[in-house]
Amino acid sequence: MEKQKIVIVGGVAGGATAAARLRRLSENSHIVLLERGEHISFANCGLPYYIGGSIEKREKLLVQTVEGMSRRFRLDIRNLNEVLSIDRLAKTVRIMDLRTGKEYEESYDVLLLSPGAKPFLPPIKGIAEAKNLFSLRNIPDTDKLKTYVDDFEPKSAVIVGGGFIGLEMAENLHDLGISVRLVEVSEQVMEALDFEMASILQDHLRKKNMVPVVY
Repeated sequence: MEKQKIVIVGGVAGGATAAARLRRLSENSHIVLLERGEHISFANCGLPYYIGGSIEKREKLLVQTVEGMSRRFRLDIRNLNEVLSIDRLAKTVRIMDLRTGKEYEESYDVLLLSPGAKPFLPPIKGIAEAKNLFSLRNIPDTDKLKTYVDDFEPKSAVIVGGGFIGLEMAENLHDLGISVRLVEVSEQVMEALDFEMASILQDHLRKKNMVPVVY
């Protein structure tokens, strides 16, 4: 690969992995990784296990730090920097440093977009004001949910979503002695699996009194 300036928008599983791979393909390229959050690499599927206590130390969730990954792969990593817009003709991105509020532009030869997504929240009246409703996608979400579980010791929980994180969250809350109901919009949990395989999971949930509700 020829020497280029590569700008990657977004870290974690997509962006950080791409940055490491691109460095292996090119020793000379200038690789800039922009992440609007604080953390660039963490164990997504470990989040429920930290809430449940199987993972005791929060730092165990952090796969790579900004300093460690920058040094190891010779990357220009800028966390807490949010990309606001892209000028495709000029080949620039406009960025805000969230620490200072200052905006600046960065040029690129190659632009890679890996911004992730936001949790889907149903359009239910009052959902934004609910104090006992949480999403789970990143470290700040994890901290909020763990603090609530530790401080208030809830007796029951409803989990919306029967994918990887939903099932892992159900397992961990159940292990904490919380009564769990799981709600999934599809006809089965773990939609990526064949129905025969998903049926095994659903039978296990029923045996643990975590009755999955599909609709």
